[in-house]
This record gives sequence, C-alpha cells and structure tokens, in this order.
Amino acid sequence: MLMTYVDQLTDADIARILGDTKVIALVGASPKPDRPSHRVGTFLAARGYKVIPVNPGQAGKELFGQTCVAALSDITEPVDMVDIFRRSEEVEHVVDDALHALQGLKYIWMQLDIVNEKAAALARAQGAEVVMDRCPAIEIPRLGL
Repeated sequence: MLMTYVDQLTDADIARILGDTKVIALVGASPKPDRPSHRVGTFLAARGYKVIPVNPGQAGKELFGQTCVAALSDITEPVDMVDIFRRSEEVEHVVDDALHALQGLKYIWMQLDIVNEKAAALARAQGAEVVMDRCPAIEIPRLGL
C-alpha cells in the first residue's frame, strides 16, 4: 500500500530553518558535476553555507571547499543540518548515525523524493526538526532567501 506524505511545514518554517542553518553535513556528496548532490552542495556553498561532504569513497578529497569525510562521526565541529542524498530505505541508518555523532543537531533534511517517516520520528524524538521531499537549492530561490 502506497503511503502519501503530507508536508506540514509552512514557507515560514522552511525560511527559518534555512536562515538558522550555517553548517551542513551533506551525506552522499558526489564529485560528479552532473549529480544532484554535487549541484546542491555547490549551490549551498556559493550561498555562504559551510558544506561538509560525507562520502566514504571520497574521504580526504576536497568538495565544496571542504575536506570530505567518510562518516558523520568523523566531523569534529558543530553541524546545524544533515542534508541526505540517500535512498529512502537508507535514511533511518543515516539519521541514527547523525543523532549519535553530532551533538546539538537541529535539522534533518531529506532531499526530493526521499521520505522516511520512521527516520523522521526518530529525529523528532531527539529534538531535531525534519524536512522531507524538498531541496534547499529549490527552496532558497523560491522563498527569495
């Protein structure tokens, strides 16, 4: 049975989250310019966000002006948001890792077509706000931010 996701966030919520965020861990970062994660990471970095790429296959290489790390647990500084470019069924593991590795994490952002209610509930239970099935590179221009 197909479940339909109903977004409860308002434009004001999205604007507040994007305005409050300074440091983003981008899970699934790709060095390939044709990949959505690369385009979004590049866009966010150009907009002044510090974008920390997370991809075990690219660890130690530079992306978005930052050194790529293999895992969220390798990040040694505060992160406001984890932006997830993984399949919906992989998101719960990513969120669990994020909540354990990153103290004070405020936001979990799941990209377009990524919805995982169980992962969202886990994040909310730990005090993080959740955005699903949206892209910050679409929302920022749409909202005039």
